[in-house]
Amino acid sequence: MSSPLVYNSALRDELLAMRAEDERVRDELANEGSLYEGYHPRMAEVHRRHGARLAEIIDEHGWPVKSLVGSDGAEAAWLIAQHDIGNPSLQRRCLKLIEAAVKRNEVPARQMALMTDRIRVQEGRPQVYGTSFDWDEQGEMSPCEIEDAENVDERRKSVGLSPLVENARRQREGIAQSNERAPADWHARQREMAEWARSVGWRD
Repeated sequence: MSSPLVYNSALRDELLAMRAEDERVRDELANEGSLYEGYHPRMAEVHRRHGARLAEIIDEHGWPVKSLVGSDGAEAAWLIAQHDIGNPSLQRRCLKLIEAAVKRNEVPARQMALMTDRIRVQEGRPQVYGTSFDWDEQGEMSPCEIEDAENVDERRKSVGLSPLVENARRQREGIAQSNERAPADWHARQREMAEWARSVGWRD
């Protein structure tokens, strides 16, 4: 039997500091209007650096669950993993660890759902829970393709998520209040996203 985890306040503080830096840089880029011009190099650098540090933390401590770093520290760890989209191996590794932590009731199931969808979308596959959104061809923020879409709300409910229509409303309200705008050439954006996904190893 493995030893119980000992709460690590220093590790919690480090994870919260990384989350705060991520949010600060994102806000700065959004305010200057450059955040949405592709994957901004400054934002990508933050995500890569934080992802590399998270990998080190996992090697030493395992997945940062709430008994180790508190609920907010565990949420920060998930956010760091969720944002490092240029590192397929890390996200896939983290998903397995999160799935195991969900079974132990150490992290909320919605973290597993959002990571699952993010990975599937990057791989070019339909998502499961309808949590990933992007601009559609009509210039509206909409969920990416969903597998078995008729039953998505049942799956969402099972992981503690609100109905898809409510999430879509919140997403669109948030976009309306931001500086983000629909791409001028939707098809070009789709090609660029697919090329990027291949370049970092998400797709063949």
